[in-house]
Order: sequence, then C-alpha cells, then structure tokens
Amino acid sequence: MQSSERVEQALEQALAEAAGTGAPPLLAAALRYAVFPGGHRIRPQIVLAVARACGDADPKATDAAAAAIELLHCASLVHDDLPAFDNADLRRGKPAVHVAFGEPIAVLSGDALIVLAFQTLARVLDRKPRQLARLTGIVARAVGSPGGIVAGQAWESEVAAPLVDYQRAKTGALFVGATLAGATAAGVDCEPWRALGAAIGEAYQVADDLRDVLCDAEELGKPIGQDARRLRPNAAAQLGVGGAKARLSALVDAAAAAIPDCPGAAELRTQIRAQTQAFFPKQLARFAA
Repeated sequence: MQSSERVEQALEQALAEAAGTGAPPLLAAALRYAVFPGGHRIRPQIVLAVARACGDADPKATDAAAAAIELLHCASLVHDDLPAFDNADLRRGKPAVHVAFGEPIAVLSGDALIVLAFQTLARVLDRKPRQLARLTGIVARAVGSPGGIVAGQAWESEVAAPLVDYQRAKTGALFVGATLAGATAAGVDCEPWRALGAAIGEAYQVADDLRDVLCDAEELGKPIGQDARRLRPNAAAQLGVGGAKARLSALVDAAAAAIPDCPGAAELRTQIRAQTQAFFPKQLARFAA
C-alpha cells in the first residue's frame, strides 16, 4: 500500500468512531470537513517514511502515529483560522470550518480532533502500554507547552515573539514529533531523529513565510499577508527574499545530512530532498540566493 493510501485509511478509521453513529450531526460533519480532503499530508508522510527507513516493524503503530499527528495538525488549522486568532475565511481552498459551521462548532471540532488523536493511539496500542506511553509523550510534547504548537499559537499573543522560538513551536514541533513518532513506532531509539524533524520543520516554516509574501490566496488556498498584517515574525521579512531562499536551501541540505544510519537511509535521503525541494515557491526562481 502506498503511503498516501495508508494515511487516508488510518484517518478514515479514526473518524469512523468520532463522526459516526450517535455523534451530533453538525459536529460529525465539521470533523470530516476539517480532515477531508487534506492538503499534502506532509507530517504523516514523514512518520511513515521514517518508520519504513527503520524497518516498519509495527505498521499498525506507525499508521496510528501518522493519523494522530495529522489529526493534531488539522485541529491546529481549525483553531488558527478562528476570529480570535487569524480570522481567516479560507483554508485548503474552501471556507474555513468556522465559516462553514459557525464558531462554536469550530471550537468544539478542533477540541474533538485533539482528543481523537490520543484516542487513536490508545485504540491501536492498548496492549502495548510502553509503546503507547512513549508515543503519547512524544505527541503531547509536540502539541502542548512549553514548546509545542499551542505555545507557538500563544507566542502570537505576546508583545514580541523571538523568530526562532516562535517558529520552532508553531511549526517545527509537530515535524519533530513526526520523526520521533515514526522511529518510536518502528521500535528504535527516536532521539537521533530529532535533528531531522527540526530541519524539515524550519524549512517548511521558511517556505511558508516566503509563500505568504510571494503567492496569492488562490494559489495557497488561504489568505496571504497574514504575518505583515498581524506583525508576526517572518523569515522573508527579516532576511529578505534572497536571504530566506538561501536559508531554505541550507535547511534542505541540513535535513538530508541529519538522517541517522538506518537500513533505508539512502532512500529516505532521496525522499526528504524531493519533499523539501517541493517547499520552494515557484516565484523564487527570479530571486538570487
């Protein structure tokens, strides 16, 4: 089965219970709307890629970890778009959840997706308590405080947010969680995989900063210019487009170099280079690094 099929199947299994019989109809519809159709599913694909490079000894655990990471990402998008935060009307090329279903249901659907991520891990790994505990800890740290995506969102409420701290929490933490979760699901020491997740996460954030400056809303499927409008740290604004492009190139190299020794290292290195190169907005071609 291809990685994309595994991810979608795992997400379908997770939503079958949460949005199934007995769920309030509006909430059930909002949950499915927030998850399907997805974007590029970059984070769960990383979970699967790392696990495969390490032998993928427990595919069910890998799929559960991938689904949990993506459910948390989807939850963060629902909350990020709310009027209290970005007040964004568009996400993945369609009306944001709060626009389609109303703000109360959007808040609750984001909350439910967070809970569902942990339910998914528990359902699959209930007979493997040690592995469940390790994966739960990894996922929780990627989401909570002091360094997860909740903390990243909270930095936006501060008077000033250091660029590195803000981006490491808002974006990088879930990428680190993805690499650690993939290794843990495969039954290997996850700590050597932290640097890979950090490099990919920073690369993605720099690329996102560039897209916010260079692309239009139709191309992105979400509003543009949010960082400048809300006075948030932005790598393209701080380094210039050329400087941010150079930083992005360096991070691609750092990600490839950070892959630990493992049976599938060569193949993973090719995948990571291809994936991170895809981050580059096409508009960058006219800018010198």
